[in-house]
Amino acid sequence: MTERLDRLALALGQRLQAARLMLATAESCTGGWVAKVVTDVPGSSAWFDRGFVTYSNSAKQDLLDVSAAALADHGAVSEEVALEMARGALGHSRAGVAVAVTGIAGPDGGSEDKPVGTVCFAWVLDDQAPQVQRVQFAGNREEVRHQSVHLALERLLELLQGID
Repeated sequence: MTERLDRLALALGQRLQAARLMLATAESCTGGWVAKVVTDVPGSSAWFDRGFVTYSNSAKQDLLDVSAAALADHGAVSEEVALEMARGALGHSRAGVAVAVTGIAGPDGGSEDKPVGTVCFAWVLDDQAPQVQRVQFAGNREEVRHQSVHLALERLLELLQGID
């Protein structure tokens, strides 16, 4: 499992460096795991600017400018909040691309409309339309978090395809 993430992070770093872009991450349920995986790559300081771990709603507001309205209207686990997190990461960094992850890894905290395993993502690249996605993962807390990191990296690679 770890080897797969390492390969994705290495490929992402190569693509970011070729495009002369820096990456910022905004993470909630993954607790900085995306940032950890990418900074495990030697030389990542050439393409990774910073990561924000915003577990609480107040951290999302204070560090990423997530609006109180988005949190109240949609909840922390929503595509709307993920998008505001990603945009906030760009706005508070020197990065040209950002990914945000917010979800319910479990074992508790789920509801009927947002069960455990619900994770929302946003990917933002300067001058491109942002992408958002809501996914329902299966598995325990560790598995949900791992799958979230994998998808975050995989979609970043897709987003950067053809950009040099």
